[in-house]
Amino acid sequence: MKKLFFLCLLCAVTLVRAQEQTLHFGLPFDFPMLLSANFGELRPNHFHGGLDIKTQGVTGKPVHVVADGYVSRISVSPTGYGNALYVTHPNGYTSVYGHLESFAPEIARYVREEQYRQESFAVNLTPDSTLFRYREGDVIALSGNTGSSGGPHLHLELRRTDTNEMIDPLPFYKEHLKDARRPLSRGVMLYPRQGEGVVNGSAAKQQFQWTQGGNSLNRRIEAWGKIGVAIRANDYMTGTSNIYGVRSIRLLVDSVEVFSSLTDRVAFDENRAINGWIDYDTYLRTRALYAKSYLLPGSRLRLVQSEVPGRGWVTIDEERDYRFVYLLEDGFGNRSEYAFTVHGTRQEIPVAQHTGNQLLRWDRANILTRPGMELTIPKGMLYEDVDADVQMTADSAAIAFTYQLHDRSVPLHDYCPLRIGVRHFPVADSTKYYIAECSGKSRWYVGSKWVDGWLEGKVRSLGTYTVAIDTVAPRVTPLNQNRWVSGRITFRIGDDASGLGSYRATVDGKFVLFECNRSYSRLTCNLRETDVERGGLHTLEMTVTDRCGNTTVFRERFRY
Repeated sequence: MKKLFFLCLLCAVTLVRAQEQTLHFGLPFDFPMLLSANFGELRPNHFHGGLDIKTQGVTGKPVHVVADGYVSRISVSPTGYGNALYVTHPNGYTSVYGHLESFAPEIARYVREEQYRQESFAVNLTPDSTLFRYREGDVIALSGNTGSSGGPHLHLELRRTDTNEMIDPLPFYKEHLKDARRPLSRGVMLYPRQGEGVVNGSAAKQQFQWTQGGNSLNRRIEAWGKIGVAIRANDYMTGTSNIYGVRSIRLLVDSVEVFSSLTDRVAFDENRAINGWIDYDTYLRTRALYAKSYLLPGSRLRLVQSEVPGRGWVTIDEERDYRFVYLLEDGFGNRSEYAFTVHGTRQEIPVAQHTGNQLLRWDRANILTRPGMELTIPKGMLYEDVDADVQMTADSAAIAFTYQLHDRSVPLHDYCPLRIGVRHFPVADSTKYYIAECSGKSRWYVGSKWVDGWLEGKVRSLGTYTVAIDTVAPRVTPLNQNRWVSGRITFRIGDDASGLGSYRATVDGKFVLFECNRSYSRLTCNLRETDVERGGLHTLEMTVTDRCGNTTVFRERFRY
């Protein structure tokens, strides 16, 4: 039955891919395309969902809609895609345009009206399908650098409208791009399966680097039992120095394919499952991204496959040479081959070491408890079993104990509720307490909801958590007040504890919109874009509140 299901799924995907070959999408710009990022590029916690198209180092380039359609969603946010448009097309797909500087005038007026109606800079709007309709080639926005953007560019996505699945836009634009460069690998990682395998006399994972232009590894590999492999690889393109993700990875052992990946589509509910494919721990420590060529038991990624019984784990049980070959391919058909030998050498396999004190199972719900703490992990949140090293720092003078849920960070597939009990209340106001994630002396806000006498937050990793107090109001600093007479008003804001929660500004008692930058640190208002009348004195009031309800109110009379 399981095989039949996957066969049907494969047929459905094949049919969809055939249909996509008949589609057409136009160019978003009227200048040559260069990419700064491709589809499926490995990122922490997610795959890159589209193409990042360079805009010649500047903002303000006209963005053309890539097919006939209507604007189905408009998003304005200090983070993420910043200013973004979603255009639904009659061909069954939706195009997404992110990090925009500004919208077409008719859209901009609509957005501004909604921002004032909601009294919020950040909005998520779904206009009627009849409101903003465009033909292929129409200008719908100007390119920018808003949201979580590291430089001027356009983020272009294509999604299936019915499923919201992201697909690779590259096939529709290959003729407008040049790429004669092949993918390159920097090394591999070998993983002895605990209690069942060994590499060079050790049960620990080991890193190997390519030498001689990728023709050999820097060390001999002797192994016995079950081992897994991961590769560190990137793609490159002609005419740029950027680094891209590899579209296809195949691993063959003695000419038999044991693993393959094809990153041409990603569903949102599997996006975070990238953490079960990459070596998450190595990435956190070194920022090196290794893609595993074996499947964890809780893997839910459709883009990785293994048809062999071992799900990518290779059994070394003969004293002979095993030939491992990686085949890498990009979206233009450029290929690379990397081969190495694993020498089957009989050696003692170390007994699996259980260093933790609580086993968390990937295939069931888990409840992790200690005095004053409870973490609920629903089924499906772990990609593999975790031998958790749970530690509790019991300081009788502390407002709450500190809980290490594991000795290293382990990703959870979605938010899980963590409850911690407060032992002492040095501050009477219960709203000033929050759960914080700890790393050294640093603290990050997790949550501050009270549930049945417990303080609750939502966590997405097994880390270290405690309870902290925030009674200090945010900082609100006016900038260049001598220039306010021109109508441009700027503030720098910040909070060192729970973090910024909200802000609101009025002039003469009426709401005015302040735009917020991607770090939440700077607020800006151009009074020329408001109803504030020129001439005379006005009263400005800026109210900034953090996540624990501490508020700073700045009032100032100014001339405009």
